Amino acid sequence: RIHFTLALHKGLYMNYKDMLQKEKKERYVVRKTPLTDPERVNLRDLNPKESYTGQVISLKNFGAYVDIGSEVDGLLHVSQISREQFVRHPREILSLGDEVEVRVVRASPEMKKLQLTMLPESVLEEEAIRKNFEDDEDDERIQLDEVFIDDELWGEIRRVTDYGAYVELGAVVRGFLHFMDHPMWEDHKGSPPSEFMKLGDRVRVWVSGVDTTQKRIKLTGNRPDGLPGPRREIKWI
Repeated sequence: RIHFTLALHKGLYMNYKDMLQKEKKERYVVRKTPLTDPERVNLRDLNPKESYTGQVISLKNFGAYVDIGSEVDGLLHVSQISREQFVRHPREILSLGDEVEVRVVRASPEMKKLQLTMLPESVLEEEAIRKNFEDDEDDERIQLDEVFIDDELWGEIRRVTDYGAYVELGAVVRGFLHFMDHPMWEDHKGSPPSEFMKLGDRVRVWVSGVDTTQKRIKLTGNRPDGLPGPRREIKWI
C-alpha cells in the first residue's frame, strides 16, 4: 500500500510538472521573424496611418504588444482596441499569437517606441475633432477626480455600439453604458442595443466605475441597491 501511495504521488507530481511546462510554453509566442533579423523594418521607415498585419506577442493590463515586422514591438493600448465594447483587459478581445490588423499612430526612432491602433480612422478623426473642441471648454467640464461611484448624472447618448452606448455627461470623457445596464434591457432581451438605445436619448444614469488611469467612466441605468438617496446629482445641459 505504501509503494502504491508513493507511486500515485509521483504520478500526480509528474502530471503537475507537465501541466506547468505546457502552461509555460503557451505563455510564449514563436515569432515569424527573430527581433535580431536585419530585414526588420526600421522605425524611420514607418508612416502614421499605415496598416499592417501583426502578431500579438504579449498581453498586459494596459494593452498588448504586437509584432508588425519592425525593429521593436508596437504597443496597442487597451483604449485603442475597440469602441464597440468596454475593454477592461486586452485578453477579453485578444489572445497570444493572434493575427491582428493595426495601423501606426506614432513611431519614435529616437526612443525606440511604436504606438498602434485597431480603431478605424474615421473614429480617430471624430475623436480628435471632439477633443480639440472640448479642450477649449475643458475648464467647464467635470474632471474625473470630481466623479464618484454612485453619483447620479444626466446625459445624452452620442454613440451606440453592439455592446452599449457612449453617453455625453459634460465630463472630460464620455461614459459607457452597457446594454445590460440599461433599465429597458429586461423588456428587450434578445434585441440589439439600437432597439432601445437611441442617439440623442436623454438618460438618467449612475456611476458604477471610474478609471482615472485609462480615463473611463462606467455607467448603469439602474439605481444602485442600498442607495439611501441621491448623494449628489450632476446635471449636464
